[in-house]
Amino acid sequence: MTDSLHIPCPHCGGVNRVPDDRLHQGPVCGRCKGALFPDKPVEVTDATFHQQVERCDLPVVADFWAGWCGPCQMMAPVVDAAARNLRPEVRVVKVDTERSQQTAARFGIRSIPTIILFRGGREADRVSGAMQAGQFEPWVRQRVG
Repeated sequence: MTDSLHIPCPHCGGVNRVPDDRLHQGPVCGRCKGALFPDKPVEVTDATFHQQVERCDLPVVADFWAGWCGPCQMMAPVVDAAARNLRPEVRVVKVDTERSQQTAARFGIRSIPTIILFRGGREADRVSGAMQAGQFEPWVRQRVG
């Protein structure tokens, strides 16, 4: 019997059960037919954080950032590339700390960018400060290995 993972749809929020052996086949949401693994980070807010991060069976890497933050802007292409390269084994999300202040406060975000790895909906690791392209994906892969 094949194990299934719960994967929230980044478009409508519906939680989909996807068999492990179908993750690499480009699964779509049963409700809205949107791609479950987009080629960019999923934007999450205070309202969608629980659904997109804590209900996801995949490891989730959250980039806590702000539009005014220079290091965050420099790291944005690195995070975008990671979202493409790490899918479907890892979901990458972005949390704008200016618009999602409750979530930022909940996780004690004091400096940005801060990257938090969630496993099973719980924080497993974090790093604050910008990472170079050659550091980010290896950091994630080492921790989800």
